[in-house]
Amino acid sequence: MKNKKIGWIGLGKMGQPMSGQLLKAGYQVYVYGRSEQDTQLMATKGAVVSPSVLTLTNTVDVLFLMVTDDLAIDDIFKSETGILSAELTGKTIVNMSTVSPAINREMAALCKEKGAFYLDAPVSGSVKQAEEAKLVVMAGGEESVYENIKPLFGILGSSSSLIGEIGAGNLAKLSINTLLAIEAQGLAEVINFGEQHGISAEKIMSIINNGALGSIFMKLKGELIINDNYNPAFALKLLTKDLRLAKAEGLDSPLGNTVCKTFQEAEAEFGNEDLIAIKKQL
Repeated sequence: MKNKKIGWIGLGKMGQPMSGQLLKAGYQVYVYGRSEQDTQLMATKGAVVSPSVLTLTNTVDVLFLMVTDDLAIDDIFKSETGILSAELTGKTIVNMSTVSPAINREMAALCKEKGAFYLDAPVSGSVKQAEEAKLVVMAGGEESVYENIKPLFGILGSSSSLIGEIGAGNLAKLSINTLLAIEAQGLAEVINFGEQHGISAEKIMSIINNGALGSIFMKLKGELIINDNYNPAFALKLLTKDLRLAKAEGLDSPLGNTVCKTFQEAEAEFGNEDLIAIKKQL
């Protein structure tokens, strides 16, 4: 696998540390991103900057994508200099973006027509986990394709698993992110309730972190609330996008409906802040 050329499209908060893990592991990595600042930063780490998606795709054997939404995926694949304009025979496309299962199925079918393999493989974890290579990868696609790429997933994260057919990875991710929203809103409501009665966030978090309800997520987000720090590790607007995707896939439950409503109401004012800014909306 080390002789394979790796491509990476999408150099945002997650794409940079994830592609950086492959560089540190000794792979030759070619990158493409919208921001010249981001691409030049990756160049200083040893990546080769490609001038276009088409050039990048023609150069590499395995291509990873980590972008924001369905619109970005559609453009990256279908534009005049997009992935589908390249010679794809024998290449593997790994879409690690959290997008709709439907667009993954569409792009997988188009890639198959051109002789390429495809996985959807979103991750659980945020920037800190990406920097520490502790992401959890959930993949959808053919088992043989997954097994071929699995060693690369081992560089990016602490575990990976094949969930099912194309789209299954993103269905699992939407499930996980629904729970993420429920936990975030629950934590925010509890701290708000405590503060209304003169109990500080520090005291509430001390109880949570030292008891059965403690978790890495609770600790990290509790610290953000205590420090009044809402710089986004995972932006509220992105979680809201994922909740909309979950609703489109049939999410219809009491807690699911509640967090969908709350996060959508918060998006306009707090969308660019960390997801735990839901506390301010509440």
